[in-house]
Amino acid sequence: MTIIVKFGGSLTRGAAPHTLLQRLAGQRGLVVVPGGGALADAVRAVQPQWRLTDGAAHRMALLAMEQMAHAMADLAPGLVPACSRAELAQAATVGTALWFPAAMTLGRAEIPESWAVTSDSLSVWLAAELSAERLVLVKAPGLRLPAPAGSRAGDIAAWTGLGLVDAAFATMAQGFRGDILLVPADEAGRLDDALRPGKKERDIIGEVKPEDGSKEGSRPS
Repeated sequence: MTIIVKFGGSLTRGAAPHTLLQRLAGQRGLVVVPGGGALADAVRAVQPQWRLTDGAAHRMALLAMEQMAHAMADLAPGLVPACSRAELAQAATVGTALWFPAAMTLGRAEIPESWAVTSDSLSVWLAAELSAERLVLVKAPGLRLPAPAGSRAGDIAAWTGLGLVDAAFATMAQGFRGDILLVPADEAGRLDDALRPGKKERDIIGEVKPEDGSKEGSRPS
């Protein structure tokens, strides 16, 4: 059973995330999806300056994720690089796969070329492609999550309204039947549970901290 772990871009905008990457490396059955982070931010900054189309910016942001994967592989050599479905499946059987997304995503008709699609939506798209058991979106430390809404649609609507996932996430998630969890990076126990195959979603969610009105930001890449 495969668990997709989307490594939030907010986790890459400061000091190098050695500790968390090392924690993920070497666990069988995991596939890490890199957020674009500061590299995608550079694309956002240059787009209006150069009057680039959203299509060009989207493709550049995908390559920012690809660059981030190279950085993560350097920081945590235990991660196993993979570019295709076959490589991801093989890598996840021996350790933690690290997705280099360009080969699978550039030019795909079902992936809109706009800022509505960031690495959050790409991670749930990949989860559907791999028939994963669960998608875990690892977000900024200290993030306060809204209380469970009682339905997936309600949860995703709340996450979208707070800027915790991108605008296309709800649509992209329709093709995925597994669990979807948001976990702050500093909640070690909950993250460990979320990465454990077979662990029930209701046992992982437990009691979440109430949302206090703050947002992770409008850039869920």
